[in-house]
Amino acid sequence: MAANRSRTQGIALSFLAGYVDTLGFIALFGLFTAHVTGNFILIGAAMADPGHTSLLFKFLAFPAFILGVAVMPVLVAWTRRRAVRALPLAYGLQLLLLASFMLFGMAAMPLGDAPSHLAMAAGLCGAAAMGVHSGTSRLLLSELAPTSMMTGNVTQVVIDTVDYLRGERGPGIGARCAKFVWPVLAFGVGAIIAAFAWHAIGFIALAAPLLILAVLIWKELAAPAVVSPG
Repeated sequence: MAANRSRTQGIALSFLAGYVDTLGFIALFGLFTAHVTGNFILIGAAMADPGHTSLLFKFLAFPAFILGVAVMPVLVAWTRRRAVRALPLAYGLQLLLLASFMLFGMAAMPLGDAPSHLAMAAGLCGAAAMGVHSGTSRLLLSELAPTSMMTGNVTQVVIDTVDYLRGERGPGIGARCAKFVWPVLAFGVGAIIAAFAWHAIGFIALAAPLLILAVLIWKELAAPAVVSPG
């Protein structure tokens, strides 16, 4: 049951990350809310183009993402001192930031050729939310494959697949491959659905990841408590 629960969390969170990152990229002038590497590339490209209007936006996304990550060790330490559950609070914080992303984005419509203050606020809330997402994955869900950075997951799947085709049948290779392949598939599906959802209903499409987080919070609160007092 624990394995199924972990797999469900991994799939749901990977779908969410692919969804939010794709919607933010399409809606907000090429901003990657969950992909720091992508923003490095876009900043480099923007710096070489003096007429590029969204350079500041992409620079500001870095401290927003870092702030989201930085909140997590503080939150985890606080919950351990008080012997309360950290994961529902982490999901709740991410939900709050993504709701702000959606509301600021809706207020910024219609979007122009350059990010307005409201559009920037939307993007920074999205980046902070995905910082919380990444910090949660590292600190509270370390048994899962990464849910927002797929390069390492794809690398591991390819290595395991090649080893399997070469005749390697080591213990755990099937379980390890499943651990990494499901997040990759979920991330890709989330990215595709987000693109269509954005074109259909705009920022309201962010209601989908909000619903996912609400369900994850409910499931965590309904599960038996496993609290580490630190």
